[in-house]
Amino acid sequence: MPAERIALAVQETGLSPLGAGVPERFSAYFDLLRKWNAKLNLTAIRNPDDALQRHFVECIACAQNLPVSIRTLLDYGSGGGFPGIPIALCRPEIRVTLAESQGKKASFLREVVRVLAIHAEVYAGRVEDMVAGRKFDAVTLRAVDKMQAAIRSAADRVGESGWLVLLASLGTVELPHGFTGRELPMPGSESRVLILASP
Repeated sequence: MPAERIALAVQETGLSPLGAGVPERFSAYFDLLRKWNAKLNLTAIRNPDDALQRHFVECIACAQNLPVSIRTLLDYGSGGGFPGIPIALCRPEIRVTLAESQGKKASFLREVVRVLAIHAEVYAGRVEDMVAGRKFDAVTLRAVDKMQAAIRSAADRVGESGWLVLLASLGTVELPHGFTGRELPMPGSESRVLILASP
């Protein structure tokens, strides 16, 4: 997917323009995703226009709406790298950890980090098995299995004054006990929301 097309899609949805060289890195990411998807089924979305909207624009919107105080972020069940890799591309000051328990998907994530020289680490395992007490300024979740149970687990990794960040369809998730949040509409969608919640 050409970098110009990605930059235009971001512009048309009213988001802030991507930084110099960032659309080109998204283009390279898209090429890797398409190449590996044939073997791993990283995403069920095959149409490039749908992928551009649901994967890239949504995740760029997430990156641009994250509080400026965030310095560490855990992408829970990263899969194809959404939203962790777009966040790392858009917000290089954030140290992103991509957690993925499926070995082949973790290998894909390592390849993306290597090829794009992203400031991120890949944790190839279950978040529940991470070192006890390891916390992050933000934890993101998007399209993971058993979403509600994953949200409860993710909440345990949110540090003091941190953020639980959910990309979801309207009305499909409940915040864990003790968390309050706000919903932001996703650009170009009537049913998708970004939820920013804090303890």
